[in-house]
Amino acid sequence: MKRHVMGSALAALGLLACVSTASAVDNEYAPVKQTADTVTVFIRGIDVKDGKETLRVDPIQWYEGKAVDEQFLKEEPDSGLDGAPDGYYIVNKDETLETVAVDPQATVLMQIYDRTGSLVDATTEWNQSIPLAKFNAIYRNNGVLDVSNYPYHLTMKGGKVVRIVQQFIP
Repeated sequence: MKRHVMGSALAALGLLACVSTASAVDNEYAPVKQTADTVTVFIRGIDVKDGKETLRVDPIQWYEGKAVDEQFLKEEPDSGLDGAPDGYYIVNKDETLETVAVDPQATVLMQIYDRTGSLVDATTEWNQSIPLAKFNAIYRNNGVLDVSNYPYHLTMKGGKVVRIVQQFIP
């Protein structure tokens, strides 16, 4: 199944994020660098048992930059469009979940999340580092902003997630 539209609420939040960061001169988006150790996923659950944390993830293919329009036209030849309308494209042909272990010292970088319980304060701050325990709390608190709707780039080392980066949705 292909996922392209994340929902009107997410789009509205994306617009809010763009507006809220438009005046920040030094605050520019930069794509996450992909390496052989990087996998892009939707996080569908977080489990902590006996002090060990795992993520239930749905691996996806994330396209942006030069590759986005080529992939979009390959996947959506009858769309009537010349390219991906939003500058990114997600392909998710298999929604089988995988479980991955998380290193307790994993780095977490967020772009947008509920900081205060108010939608007005859910602004974009590029690559804001937060502790893993705070990420778990944010993930479970989806009243203002549901961060499970965002893709994440996971860096794997030694079979464990050592870095989690929330993907900004333009």
